[in-house]
Amino acid sequence: MQDKKIENSNELEFAVFCIENVAAKLGVNAELVYQAFTEKSDILNGYIVPEYEILHTQSREYIVNDLLDVMKERGVKI
Repeated sequence: MQDKKIENSNELEFAVFCIENVAAKLGVNAELVYQAFTEKSDILNGYIVPEYEILHTQSREYIVNDLLDVMKERGVKI
């Protein structure tokens, strides 16, 4: 999957939504999740942003669980 940069405010808001909700589910600071999605992996620009059109139509629970699965598959730990 190609890396894709955030192009508009909707994608930015969705990225923040994803980071904050994964952090809440894991009980950690959102900064740690941001680092995991950007510095420890390419989940932000390699998964969340490219899949925005599909992901943003899903429920909060689905999105969070999907992202936790992606983290597990890619060996990303917080």
